Amino acid sequence: MPALATAALLLPLLGAAPSAAVAPDAPPAPDRLQRAFAAAAAEYHVPQSVLLGVSYLQSRWDAHGGAPSVTGGYGPLHLTDARTALAETPRSHHGEGGEDPRGDDARARLRTGRSAQAATAPTADLPARLTTLPKAAGLTGLSPESLRTDPAANVSGGAALLAAAQRELGEPLSPDPADWYGAVARFSGAEDAATAASYANDVYEVIRTGERRTTDAGQRVTLAARPGLAPDVSQLRDAGLRAASAAGTECPRSVSCEWVPAPYEEFGDGDYGNHDLGDRPASQRIRYIVVHDTEGTWNGVLNLVQDPTYVSWNYTLRSTDGHIAQHVKAKDVAWHAGNWYVNAGSIGLEHEGFLTEPDAWYTEAMYRSSARLVKYLAGTYGIPLDRQHVLGHDNVPGTTTATIPGMHTDPGPFWDWRHYFQLLGRPVEPTAGKKSSLVTIRPDYDANRPEYTGCETAGEPCAAHGSSEVRLYSDHDVKAPLIKDVGLGSTPTTGVNDLSSRVSTGQQYAVADRWGDWTAIWYLGQKAWFHNPRKSPAAVPASGRVITPRKGLESVPVYGRAYPEKAAYPADVPAQAVSPLPYTLPAGQRYVVGEKVPGEYYYAVTFDEASHRVVRGEDEYYEIQYGHRVAFVRAADVTVSAAR
Repeated sequence: MPALATAALLLPLLGAAPSAAVAPDAPPAPDRLQRAFAAAAAEYHVPQSVLLGVSYLQSRWDAHGGAPSVTGGYGPLHLTDARTALAETPRSHHGEGGEDPRGDDARARLRTGRSAQAATAPTADLPARLTTLPKAAGLTGLSPESLRTDPAANVSGGAALLAAAQRELGEPLSPDPADWYGAVARFSGAEDAATAASYANDVYEVIRTGERRTTDAGQRVTLAARPGLAPDVSQLRDAGLRAASAAGTECPRSVSCEWVPAPYEEFGDGDYGNHDLGDRPASQRIRYIVVHDTEGTWNGVLNLVQDPTYVSWNYTLRSTDGHIAQHVKAKDVAWHAGNWYVNAGSIGLEHEGFLTEPDAWYTEAMYRSSARLVKYLAGTYGIPLDRQHVLGHDNVPGTTTATIPGMHTDPGPFWDWRHYFQLLGRPVEPTAGKKSSLVTIRPDYDANRPEYTGCETAGEPCAAHGSSEVRLYSDHDVKAPLIKDVGLGSTPTTGVNDLSSRVSTGQQYAVADRWGDWTAIWYLGQKAWFHNPRKSPAAVPASGRVITPRKGLESVPVYGRAYPEKAAYPADVPAQAVSPLPYTLPAGQRYVVGEKVPGEYYYAVTFDEASHRVVRGEDEYYEIQYGHRVAFVRAADVTVSAAR
């Protein structure tokens, strides 16, 4: 259709010529976006369910105020213009901290010599999946600016791209959504058939189940369910995509996965990288999954993990389509969490993204792919799907007092834990009555918008954005001082990387007090208050087990790792110090239990595996939710009871 006709059709939706009956500054009608989908579907002869399904998988129909995603995608259809996005949005790496990714005192601190900035790929020779917006501009006659900033124009651009893909495949512009599988697969921008098929399968699952939600701009959008819809998957054969091998990977069949190995190599002076060989779970249990963000873009990050002098993690997930690369086998130990006890018992997942860019949003495709991978890993290794075992990097404790300030803070307050756990099949729901003495943190992500500073410039406000986190005060008043973390040794702030006084969705705490619309919890050895109004609660009642100091003890020490006692070490393994952190658990306070864990240490300081040992002692520990990060207490020091 000519550009002038396209523009004329969009005028009522874009609000370019408001009528006399509607004030120019009136808020848009809440069905405006729904009507934009209908109009674009009709104009480009794309089934509306297909257009809605693709958009949901890209953005959950959110427009994000015209801000680009992690990979330079704009609007509800995530039309990509990475060159413009990278030019306008300088990447920052404030979440990187100064931790040693191994977190093992038995070795000298790892120094990589690489800047995180190296993980940001240059804008030359961008793949087609990162440049769909300019193509949409050519197809529609709409300007790139309008495609970036106006949701209705963006939807029209997405419809034009789908129709073009359908024609390129030699398929008719059919009204039957089952006939669009190949075009949906091509829309993903994937270069291989497995990734494209995984993406298309997700879109059709959304169409079959249906969706309904209110977007970040207050638009109500509905996709009616089409149960039993069976797309013509044979179309993928003619899509011109290369075959991809998942050989060597440990991934479920429901995701696309490739093997991009991290090197296990010596590089002089007795040093080696970038992980340790192991024999998990035979040698020691895998207890944790740690969620990270990359602080870099896909190609640059993959270059880093293949450097033997750098660090490692087990998997990287791509934002545009949820494609996964595995780097380290589950049996081996990657260097990713900054705490050797956690590293030795965990699997690390890096998600393409940036902590300090609240509007550099994650796609639904990546959330879904990550959830499928985590469910697979949890089932394979017996990892409970809760926030005591599925940790953010920001929940991993420092190993000693000196390491606490340098611990990383990703994936940060803008990772949507509530949605993530819905996708994991473990939604964060009340598990007890209203008078329960435990709570699970669960704000409304979209409506919960605490102030953060320092995303671009220190002290300057970040853009308002939905958040998984709730702020803590020393009294039931927003003007009261924020809760202080003595381990950080600094005055608490609203800084985006300052975890002093924040709790996160899914974390559980014991109730210490209540006052009107405020609830206090035990946190870092203090009574910490958060606003919890009945009409818009920030937490829900929970059940579970709690620990308190054993009778007769005024307080007990808190640890960042659960190491064995000195007597447990064999002669050829140096004993590791059991160092308490600068926190205590006072009598009268209660903290939620994750699980009992053994005192355990994996000794692996040489390239030769023959010297590696797993040391276990008689001491046992409880993992607890102590502050924003988890911590450990000796089982002999505490009493465990069911919360009432």
